[in-house]
Amino acid sequence: MNKLSKIVALALSLIMVFALASCSTASDNTASSANITPAANNDAPAASNDAPATSDDTPAAPTVTTVNPGKLTVATSPDFAPYEFYSVGADGSMSLSGFDVALAQYIADYMGLELEIVTVDFDGVLMELQTKSVDLGLAGLSADPKRAGIMDFSTIYYEGGQSFVTTQANKDKFASLEDTNKADVSVGAQIGSIQVDLAEKFSPDADIVKLVKVTDIIAELITGKLDGAYIETAVAENYAKNYPDLAIVLDVPYEDSEGSAVGVQKDNPELLAAVNAAVEQALADGSMAKFIAEANELSTGDIYEGLIEG
Repeated sequence: MNKLSKIVALALSLIMVFALASCSTASDNTASSANITPAANNDAPAASNDAPATSDDTPAAPTVTTVNPGKLTVATSPDFAPYEFYSVGADGSMSLSGFDVALAQYIADYMGLELEIVTVDFDGVLMELQTKSVDLGLAGLSADPKRAGIMDFSTIYYEGGQSFVTTQANKDKFASLEDTNKADVSVGAQIGSIQVDLAEKFSPDADIVKLVKVTDIIAELITGKLDGAYIETAVAENYAKNYPDLAIVLDVPYEDSEGSAVGVQKDNPELLAAVNAAVEQALADGSMAKFIAEANELSTGDIYEGLIEG
């Protein structure tokens, strides 16, 4: 091959290389543009609008900062059926149950995190949130304005009420809330709860007894050590099914916040937004109604309420 032929051949080779490179670049740009909007997935919880797309075109879980990376740490007080309690199996094994527990798992799944539950007394739930030792508190919490300094609140996930409870033998003594406000009446309420506020508001002249667990209050009622108690309505109804001696005699107005919310670690707006999105979806897709129905049914069986040592 002469010198001229070699030059022509080299020129043709360079032209082919540039042509191939140009085609490859155009193809890559097209593929990149197709991944900007992720495909909808109707079977999975919706991610936040700011969540990046994953490689398979499905929405990614919301990105949040948690106490333990990769985990959603939730504090609860398992003495509050049907919100949270231990269901006892035929073999005696205990499983943490209740619609708060189910909702905690739903929220963790929504965020793509592993659920880690910390069981403490009710006032311990408030302390865990105040010290930012946990991400969430799920314990039938009312969005009490007095708690706003130590936690943020999610959307209300359960509309509840408040009741005054006594025994069948004493129910005729309490025709109105005025009857609870007497010096010779002993009234129970759980430490750290809004029921203490209700007792102080409606029964200030009574002997108000503050106890750690709702189970302690029920025991004191049944044994006659308390004349009555302020208890959240769903919880009171659950106890009345298991203890026929109990009587729910009065509805108690509570204007500040009617219903239960998730307590969210203070000053973590991304976490709060993700929790709200998960709660709203659980309400919309029927999951929350299912959780409540299952917890109500399960809590009428063999259960244990309180902390398990070890």
